[in-house]
This record gives sequence, structure tokens and C-alpha cells, in this order.
Amino acid sequence: MKVIIIGGGGTGCFAALLLARAGHEVAVLERDRLLSAVDPEGAAAAAFRSAAPQIVQPHIIMARCRELLAEHLPDVYDSLLQAGVVEAPLRTQMPPSLPDTSPMAGDERLTQLLSRRSTVDWALLRAVAAQERVTFTTGVRVTGLTAEAAGGTAPPRVTGVRTDGGDIAADLVVDASGRRSGLDTWLTHIGARETATRRAECGLAYYSRHYRLREGLADRPGDLPGSPLQRMVVALDEFMAGIWPGDNGAMQLGIVPLAADHRFRAVKDPAVFTEVLRAVPVFADWLEVLDPLTGVFPMGGLHNTLRRLVVDGTPAVTGLHAIGDTVCTTNPTLARGLALAMTGSADLAAVLASHPDDACAQALALDGLVSAHVAPFYEEQAAVDSARLARMRHVVFGDPPPPADKPGEPGAPDQGGRVTYAQVRAAMPFDPVVFRAFWKVMGMIAAPREVYADPDVIARTREVLAARGEGPPLAQPSRGRLLAALGHEPGAIRP
Repeated sequence: MKVIIIGGGGTGCFAALLLARAGHEVAVLERDRLLSAVDPEGAAAAAFRSAAPQIVQPHIIMARCRELLAEHLPDVYDSLLQAGVVEAPLRTQMPPSLPDTSPMAGDERLTQLLSRRSTVDWALLRAVAAQERVTFTTGVRVTGLTAEAAGGTAPPRVTGVRTDGGDIAADLVVDASGRRSGLDTWLTHIGARETATRRAECGLAYYSRHYRLREGLADRPGDLPGSPLQRMVVALDEFMAGIWPGDNGAMQLGIVPLAADHRFRAVKDPAVFTEVLRAVPVFADWLEVLDPLTGVFPMGGLHNTLRRLVVDGTPAVTGLHAIGDTVCTTNPTLARGLALAMTGSADLAAVLASHPDDACAQALALDGLVSAHVAPFYEEQAAVDSARLARMRHVVFGDPPPPADKPGEPGAPDQGGRVTYAQVRAAMPFDPVVFRAFWKVMGMIAAPREVYADPDVIARTREVLAARGEGPPLAQPSRGRLLAALGHEPGAIRP
């Protein structure tokens, strides 16, 4: 089968490798003119692209993505390790407060890979370049689809793509072009139904900067303020902040405020970025052992989205599938983008193997896998963000406080006999079973509904929260200290 993949980012590369190795002829069309790099550091230096701002933002390869890579693309997995990507077993994420740190069955599935996104893409592009049955063309902009009528009430059949260099025919088109995909416009132009798309507010802006551990410190962990392998994201009253370890000693630091809180636009200045992090004790300590590698990278315009190509039980078209960010985007704080991309690519390859000659069956089967493997994480993220944004808006802008029973709040009543993400997150530093439950959801090893309805997880979470509540408050800057770091006068809140 001749397959065209629109988009040569991580999702497009995952799919290209899997489909080519299944015997398909694959043509990847990428609109940007990607530059090849000799090594991961060269890739990092050239990583920023305005069309893909997420490439330079903090990343981690969560458990589900790592597991699928090891199973389906073991050579890519090995090349990542050779490039300096680090395996981080579950024990590396255990906080000092955890009363029992002994191993448990299944811990090996919760291992993460620590890497900058640029290193992941560098390894994938090298694998694609060496892969038989794949052609990778850059500087090609897809402008639409070609299609033919299927007759009767059947949806149109996609036969290829339109590009700024002419039409290209294919047996199958895969849209891996990401959150800015023009898919619905393309469908309208060929007389097809639009997709069914759900949206939920993310409401956050991202500002990040890359650093590296000072020379020699990687071999002296006792001189560091914490584990250099531990991802840490803290939710403060007025913003979130985090540190994401990467490959080759790189560390990625981020400041994540409300997108509407224009005070934080000042953190695009590296000096202001530094001052804001210095105002948070845990990050102030890290800044003493890190040297900056980059300036500050901003990213906004984020939404949680879920797109379905099957509407009311009928495919919008046949001969076209979508994967990765084209199907689902979620708040980057939970770092699930690569896992969703690899999940969609593996599901696509499995569907084509199961239904090689039935385009309608392919569409329905892939949509069923979206329901099983993607939609639950979109729904969870939408609920988590709704609760978190309500709390931040109350603190920052003086909006009405969220209802006491708002789903996602640590002190909220159980929702339908279940616990919530926020309750599990609050309890997990103090119970080994809840700790693992948290990382199963984070790593997409288990569906949220499965974890939050588990009787043992419910009982242990309730016990911890009853004994400890939300725990001691985090050390964080006062309003005055934060405003001073941002260069604002006291009382300056709204834009």
C-alpha cells in the first residue's frame, strides 16, 4: 500500500517506521525544511521552529511510550540510549516521605526515559533516513485532499493530497500534522463531513529554558539539591513551575502561569525568568548548580482537544486516518504528547494489518481504539484543568472560589464512589500503593477510571487524606516577592 503521511515530526516518524516495516511504501511530507544535525547537541541548537514550538519545551518519555518503543522500535530505543537518553526507573521518582520504598511487581513498567525532545526527533529522523520504503521530503506544504465519490450515502474516498507542488496520489493518507492541522477545511472542500471535535480550556502559557549540570556535579549527587533523575512539577498559588531532567546532563526548567495573567510576559527576559524561579526555594537551590544553555522559549495558544473522524457511527471519509496531536492535544504539564503519538501510530499499524482491504472497517476500528486509548486521558485532563484553573483564577484575579465539591480538588467528596486525580496526587507521597497508582495514570499504563475506582487505591487515598489533609503548604513566594521578581508594582494583577 502507498501511504502518504502529512507531517514529519515525532508522530509522523513513528508511523513511517512502523508502516514501512509492515511492508507499506511510505512518503512523508514535511512543510518545514528540517536541517540534519551531527549529534544531539547540534539538534538542540537548531530545534526551535515557529510551526512546532513544543519541540523546545520540556519533555519526558513517559512509561507507555517507552514500553511501546521497546516493543515496536527497539533499534530506536537503543539509539536513544546511545545518544545519552537516560532510563529512570520508578525508584528515582520516590519522594523521601514515602514510608516503603521496596520494589513491587510491575515497577519495571513504570520506567521513564529522560530526554530533550530534540534528541528524540534527532534519533527518529536518523532511523527514518535509513529505513527502506520511506521517502522523506521537506519544504512541501499540503493544501488539501483529493477524493472520489463512493456512491450512494457512503462517505468520499480520499485518493491523495494536494500540495504547493502539485497533487500526489496514494492508497492511504495519514494526517500527523499536529494541532494546527487544516483537516476540517480539507474535508469541507471535498464535500465530506467535518470531524467531531471537543475542546476544553487549558488556560496556561509556558516559558521554559534549558540548562546543564555544572561539570563534575553529575558524579557528585550529594552536592545536588535533589535527584538529577527526578521530574518535579509544583502547583503554586499563582503559577506552576517544574524541572524536567533530560539527556546528557541537560535540565529543562519551566514557569507555567495562567495565559491571561499578563504579568508573566516579563519572564521572556532570562533575568526575570531566573528571579521568579529564585523566589521558589526548591528551584533557587537548583539554579546554583546549573548553567543556562538557551534563552527563554514561550509557548501559548494551548487547548485540550479531541477530534473524532467517525461521526454518529459513520466515517467522515475513508482512505484517511489521523494520529497524534491531530487527534488529541492535552495540557503539556503531564507530558503525554509523545505517548499519545506512539499509541496512535501503533494502533494505526495494527488496524491496517487487521483490515488491509476494508477502508470503512479501518476507520471504525481506529476510532474504537481512540475511545479506548486516547479519549480517557483527554477527559481526565479536561477535568483536572477545570479544577486547577478555577483555583488559580480565584487566587490571581479574585474570581469566585471553586465550589467545595469541584471534581479534582484534594478535599472534595468522592465523585461517584471514586477518588480524583488531585486526591491521588495529594496522597501519593505518603503511600506506596497510591504512589504507583499515580504513576500508572501519569504514564498511561492504566486508564484513569480503572485507577480511581480501585478499592485499594480509594481506601488508602482516603486514609492518607483523613490523616494529613493536603499536607503542609509549599514554600512559595509572597505576592510582593513575586511582583518584585516580575518587575511589577505592588497590587498589579490584571493586564
